[in-house]
Amino acid sequence: MRNHFDEQLELLNAELIRMGALCEDAIAGAARTLRGAKNDEIQVRQAEQEIDQKEREIENLCLRLLLKQQPVAGDLRQVSSALKMISDMERIGDQAADIAETARYMKPAAAESHIHINDMAEATSRMVTDSIDSFVRKDLHLARKVMKEDDVVDGLFDRVKQEIVGFIAQDGENGSLGIDLLMIAKYFERIGDHAVNIAEWVEYSITGTHAEQDY
Repeated sequence: MRNHFDEQLELLNAELIRMGALCEDAIAGAARTLRGAKNDEIQVRQAEQEIDQKEREIENLCLRLLLKQQPVAGDLRQVSSALKMISDMERIGDQAADIAETARYMKPAAAESHIHINDMAEATSRMVTDSIDSFVRKDLHLARKVMKEDDVVDGLFDRVKQEIVGFIAQDGENGSLGIDLLMIAKYFERIGDHAVNIAEWVEYSITGTHAEQDY
């Protein structure tokens, strides 16, 4: 019985890694749309749909583990944390798709010349990857590292806001583009928040305590 349960936990970890990789693909595709890649919006939408499907599959797996295996306390925390994490990953897919859709109407050259959006994309993608890795590896240090990296993303968001103000001040006709860029930056900032949520559930799965404070 225990061997079967451990096999199911390994499957859960593998599925979470796959879902995390889909989130990375969606974020990367969304960032490419900012550089004028026309086909990437479709790819991001496909990744979003796969993320939704993977959420349903993992949810069913977790429920089977909870109902049939009667896990002990540590295993119960791991499975219940996974249920929480996939909800955040699903939202990451949604927000990546929102970024790609918004970017479709933008001039990529103007965006790249004034705004450091790509830095936010890289930082949030790394946070998502590390948060999933910390769960699979049961690495509390890495989970807390993700929580700290949220400050980096927040700092980048503040920088983008300042740049947008200057961007619009140079030419009032840049107002529409500035609003679009601010929306995109906010989506990336939210992706970072979801990565932090995942990391906090990792901490709970390991320690039994859910983080409420900043690290």
